[in-house]
Amino acid sequence: MPLKLLISPIDEQEALEAIMGGADIIDVKNPKEGPLGASFPWIIKRIREVTPRNIELSCTLGDVPNLPGTISLAALGAASTGVNYIKTGLYGLKTKEEAVYIMQNVVKAIKDCDSSIKVAATGYADADRVGSVDPLLIPKIASEAECDFAMVDTAVKDGKNLFNFLSVDQLRAFVDETHGYGLKVALAGSLKKENLPALCTLGVDVIGLRGAACTNGDRVHGRITRRNVRELAQIVRNAEKQRERKV
Repeated sequence: MPLKLLISPIDEQEALEAIMGGADIIDVKNPKEGPLGASFPWIIKRIREVTPRNIELSCTLGDVPNLPGTISLAALGAASTGVNYIKTGLYGLKTKEEAVYIMQNVVKAIKDCDSSIKVAATGYADADRVGSVDPLLIPKIASEAECDFAMVDTAVKDGKNLFNFLSVDQLRAFVDETHGYGLKVALAGSLKKENLPALCTLGVDVIGLRGAACTNGDRVHGRITRRNVRELAQIVRNAEKQRERKV
């Protein structure tokens, strides 16, 4: 699987900017409801309509509480919108057992609706700040719940990013463990363009960005521009070429 750039728009216009800029995955989210804030189904469907079929679509169930039934119903709804990926932020989950159980039910709800949809279990690098499950347990959680992806983001958007909470060695171990289970890896978390080459060397499969693609680097009040996305895409492509040469 080639390295993919995931860009997170909030509406159709931003989605078109991301598409024109060269994003591989359009990830619909609502930053007003948190780092993995869920959008509305009609917005996801409208973005699906303007997104070419050769570009994949993703959405999030939100930063979820420990309510497996409620989240399973949300998962079923998300699976009906035409997306290729669905992410679940394990925000209100404190233990591995809780996280595995909720993700097992999310996976069942989604796969029963459309078995082709890829499911991501998402933890938070700064889990200690919000009391959620240890991010280094996410590969094991994703494997036991039969997800397709293990992902890490950041919960608190205050200028600190993924590398402030997890070292390069920890991230490399995360990637290697996840790949060892036969799953894919997605990394995000207030990343900037200067962080991208280091991520590429880790062998990650998907890099997720919003703030870096927005005007003034502002994920909440800024707007995604094709110029910013094009620059990010070029950095990723160049880093991927260098990685391929080393292999």
